[in-house]
Amino acid sequence: MTSPIATRLADLPAARLSDLFASDPGRVDALSLGVSGLWFDWSKTHLTTDMIARFIAIAGEANLAGLRDDLFAGQIANPTEGRAAEHCAERGEGAAESVQRAKALHGRMRALIDAIEAGALGEIRHILHIGIGGSALGPDLLVDALGRDSDRYDVAIVSNVDGNALKEAFARFDPAHTLLAVASKTFTTSETMRNAESALDWMSAGSSDAHGRVIALTAAPDKAFEWGVDETRILPFSESVGGRYSLWSSIGFPAALALGWTAFEELLEGAAEMDRHFRLAPLEANAPFLAAAVDLYYAQARDCQTRAVFAYDERLRLLPSYLQQLEMESNGKRVTRDGALLDGPSAPVTWGGVGTDAQHAVFQLLHQGTHLIPVEFVAAIEPGHDLDDDHHHQLLGNCFAQGAALMAGRDHSDPARAYPGDRPSTTILLDQIDPRSLGALIAFYEHRTFVSAAMLGINPFDQFGVELGKEMAKAVDMGGDSLDASTSALMARAFG
Repeated sequence: MTSPIATRLADLPAARLSDLFASDPGRVDALSLGVSGLWFDWSKTHLTTDMIARFIAIAGEANLAGLRDDLFAGQIANPTEGRAAEHCAERGEGAAESVQRAKALHGRMRALIDAIEAGALGEIRHILHIGIGGSALGPDLLVDALGRDSDRYDVAIVSNVDGNALKEAFARFDPAHTLLAVASKTFTTSETMRNAESALDWMSAGSSDAHGRVIALTAAPDKAFEWGVDETRILPFSESVGGRYSLWSSIGFPAALALGWTAFEELLEGAAEMDRHFRLAPLEANAPFLAAAVDLYYAQARDCQTRAVFAYDERLRLLPSYLQQLEMESNGKRVTRDGALLDGPSAPVTWGGVGTDAQHAVFQLLHQGTHLIPVEFVAAIEPGHDLDDDHHHQLLGNCFAQGAALMAGRDHSDPARAYPGDRPSTTILLDQIDPRSLGALIAFYEHRTFVSAAMLGINPFDQFGVELGKEMAKAVDMGGDSLDASTSALMARAFG
């Protein structure tokens, strides 16, 4: 099936990357852009000025500008659920009343953090944060990327209902000095609540007044109160903030506590800078739009079913996992906003790893495999350590060399040693990894995902695809006889 976007690009010449560079000495400058401490280089992709013009035309037909305006104005951006999508308001860019509400809720979170730091909940040394999906992936990314040198608190973020995940945290922490943060938008998520109950049991067995050290992060404060959390320790966030976009809200509490409030504010401001860029910059110089154009070209016109992201910085090792949920849960859809079947592919599979480890694991396929896989490299100019400069020099050298090798390839008389080349890559280079730049980077990925959805005509803000599995899990728990023979046999073997 040929997608409408592929049809619109069909008459453009399919030049090799090496030829595109040879024919345009200004290609690097034309396809590079600096925003908010981030440098984007799309010159090693097949993007051209003619292609950008085509995508701008497609954006006009798809009403990208109108959908973007609705997003920032707090209008209905999630039509299947009749909701706005107001994560941008959490960082000060949105409908005035929503921005004010977000500021008030942030103020409530800061007041609680101030009280904790002043000893109101006793001596806190450890933070045990329990959530799943966006309620865990976002805070985990922030703390891991920015908190490595912090000695404020030990933090463990647990999402897996497998008891071994909790057991690992219990082994590290003293229950008498642990703060439990329970993150759930509905405060009914089964895996989260099961983990929270076990964590509270562990704290209660090892200390007094465990309930007094429980914080609820939720859009359903009444549910948290019913569960037993005092209203003074419930940090609400807006129902219009989706889970995978929620790290800017009270879901970011463990990061704000572990990193300090100033760092959290800088994170918000970095994201707000990217919000303003996305909202105001012309499309031909708009980073989320150009990145989405590249994504759409390879998925729609070149039938690329996956996109690989490699973080050439240990501090960003969780970025690929974070992006998997953001991109695949948002745009892994098969119908349009109007409920019609998509006429072509939707989001590619997002996967990746950490350089230089990944070079010795998966790059064989990228260089010589039969699949064409667009690659994205993410790195930072400033190292996060004070070891010999050669560490960072080798790291960045490997990053840049891999992009060059993917593009150039190499002829050889032995086919096993030949590299076809002409394999695309994007490089995103941060000046440094700090709260401001990380906030801008995450917001960039959010808006890039939104642009892709708008151009495809889909709604990125619902997530009905996760519901059937939840329903079937309940059937398994109840031992229902409506299950298929294979599932019933597995249950009998596992449960007796």
